[in-house]
Amino acid sequence: MTDAAMPTQTTPARALKGLDGTTLGLYAATVFLWGVSWIGIRAQLGVVAPEMSVLWRFLLAAVLMWALVLATGHRMRFPLADHGRFLAVGCCLFSFNFLSFYYGGLSIPSGLLSVVFSLASVFNLALSFIVFRQVVEPRVALGGAIGVAGIGLLFWPEIAGAGFNAAALKGLGLCVMGTLFFCSGNMISTVVQRRGVPLLSATAWGMTYGCAVLLALNLARGNAFIIEPTAKYIGSLLYLSVGASVLAFMAYLTLLRRLGAARAGYATVLFPIVALTVSTLIEGYVWTPLAIVGVVLALAGNVLVLRRPAAK
Repeated sequence: MTDAAMPTQTTPARALKGLDGTTLGLYAATVFLWGVSWIGIRAQLGVVAPEMSVLWRFLLAAVLMWALVLATGHRMRFPLADHGRFLAVGCCLFSFNFLSFYYGGLSIPSGLLSVVFSLASVFNLALSFIVFRQVVEPRVALGGAIGVAGIGLLFWPEIAGAGFNAAALKGLGLCVMGTLFFCSGNMISTVVQRRGVPLLSATAWGMTYGCAVLLALNLARGNAFIIEPTAKYIGSLLYLSVGASVLAFMAYLTLLRRLGAARAGYATVLFPIVALTVSTLIEGYVWTPLAIVGVVLALAGNVLVLRRPAAK
């Protein structure tokens, strides 16, 4: 596939015209559900150990996923080789990536954490080339670079004031590792879907194995199996389990099949914008000229990545 010449002026509506309504709806749902999830994660920090909070989240999500599998009559039995892939997906998407960000976020600003995760779009491009030998279109690479630059401007005050001491460097390393886990899970999930495994079944098994890994970690660390009995904690747990896990992962993994890892992964660049919008309404975040420029660049990069070039 080669790029057609772009018109001199491209409006967002025209740029996104090549994508059908269902795909755009899945993309918007992914951005919103995961963009808001940062607030839910923050609400769970404190009393309950991070490993335990992530376990409760995916335990509830796995139960819901298996209920959907049974209700829709999807396959439940798969060869042993597929279970190895399900285990890998569980480690990458439903356990280690979240734990990395929980612990990384303890020592670096939340804005910087969001910036690191937005690099998933770039990591997906690189891994798609390495794993699947997919040629990275110059337009897609440029859009990803513009989007990440926009996020960098959006959070530049926090980046500049992060104070990169040993603790901050450790936190940054954990967040980069968490992003790599997430992107590696994208690659494995793509392989699973290409083998014809139903999305519902693959996700249910992946979450189940993720819970098994988290259970083992909690037992090894001697964490108390508790839930904080407050409306804040339980409400955030329900949202993270149903909205940010079941619904968001189903939407995102469907996008992987429809758009490929490079374009689907760009949704992560917009998560911080959603988080900032909510912060503006709830926490009184003040927008600066630099932040506005950053949003414009991120949206422009989004249009560039999603735009489907005309076939020659």
